[in-house]
Amino acid sequence: MISFTLWAETALLAGGWADRVRISVSGGRIARIDTGVEPKPADQRRACLLPAPVNLHSHTFQRAMAGMTEARGGSGQDSFWTWRQLMYRFLDHLTPEDVHCIAAFAQMEMLEAGFAGVAEFHYLHHQCGGVPYADLAELSARIVAAAAETGIGLTLLPVIYEQGGCDGRALTAGQLRFGNDGARFFRLWEKARKAVASLGPDAVCGIAPHSLRAVRPDTLAMAGSHASGLPLHMHLAEQQAEVDDVLAHLGARPVEWLLANAGVSERWCLIHATRMLPHETLALAATGAVAGLCPITEANLGDGIFDGVRWQAARGRWGVGSDSNVRISLIEELRTLEYSQRLRDRGRAMLAREGQSTGRVLIASAAEGGAQAAGRGAGHIAPGLWADLLALDLGGVDLEGRAGDAILDAWIFADGTGAVADVWSAGRHVVQGGRHLAREAVTHRYRAVMAGLRGRL
Repeated sequence: MISFTLWAETALLAGGWADRVRISVSGGRIARIDTGVEPKPADQRRACLLPAPVNLHSHTFQRAMAGMTEARGGSGQDSFWTWRQLMYRFLDHLTPEDVHCIAAFAQMEMLEAGFAGVAEFHYLHHQCGGVPYADLAELSARIVAAAAETGIGLTLLPVIYEQGGCDGRALTAGQLRFGNDGARFFRLWEKARKAVASLGPDAVCGIAPHSLRAVRPDTLAMAGSHASGLPLHMHLAEQQAEVDDVLAHLGARPVEWLLANAGVSERWCLIHATRMLPHETLALAATGAVAGLCPITEANLGDGIFDGVRWQAARGRWGVGSDSNVRISLIEELRTLEYSQRLRDRGRAMLAREGQSTGRVLIASAAEGGAQAAGRGAGHIAPGLWADLLALDLGGVDLEGRAGDAILDAWIFADGTGAVADVWSAGRHVVQGGRHLAREAVTHRYRAVMAGLRGRL
């Protein structure tokens, strides 16, 4: 049983900032919090404690593609769709062992960046050509094995992917490793759930219908009934071609169709949603669903800018994810989100609230929204929740002498030295002194995988 006590000079609790804080952890959960107290000899002492967010959207295998898709592929303009063809060709070379090693490396980087958990949107299921492995959930089990090694809090989201577009066309060669009809997918999902259960009580297995273009309406309804009480994640309104396809074949824009037909609620997480009209933004926010924002990837792929100011004004909930993992950085995701709003609307401190700075809103919203999206009892530093905690080193030149919200503003917008000192995931102390405990072994295997891939590509 994981039990210990932490004492911090300052901590961002559920009710706001507090000084001289002792946090007692038992069984991986926060059992008690005392404020205004002096440290005891047994306490682990830290300068500043924050709630550690969940990375709510990741395709870990794409970490191995980082930096490989930045050359123009032809005379026309590159886009999400040309990038996708390169991704399909890349994944044809991945073995189960490759998937495990890449996932472990990406998860390690997430933890060192300050994420305590990840919601893995896992759509790589089969061998090349779409032939299932002897164990239908072989690659799901590899993601689970990586999480067991790194200690990250895992919400696994096996993905349903059954058609190449809303017209029901067959999957192309690059998509065959994803594909299942409804019956086979739910067999795979049951096996994946058993694998996830082996990780312990903080692990979760939800369902991810890939998108309205890739999943039939009847299968989407089945997913909703199978995942009763569990997280449901879906890509939504990411690209204009997707919006046009859904409108042409389902008779409504993606957000409008989903709201009218799917019973969207707090357990849903809609990824990207960069192509919403104002009335869609307001209607989706009212459901309590989480907007899954991936600002670095959305910028990298030219997806567009999420309507964050309108969403927040409507009390919409959101979190951030690293998606394609071209760059794994919690503070860069948050910074890019805020800067995108400033560039679009030509203003400053766009997501700040009265009495809460931009940095405070960014980290608190990401922690709360990410935990909700992952179905993870975390998101705040409060009794009864998992001890998902992040300790900052305040000794750097940008953070020294800061207090309260100014710590977060300096960390997110000014710090470049890597101020994340420690991360605990459900009480597991996986990052210490800024480094993951298994960094050397995980990195060594990742280097070997990349050398092998370079020889096959």
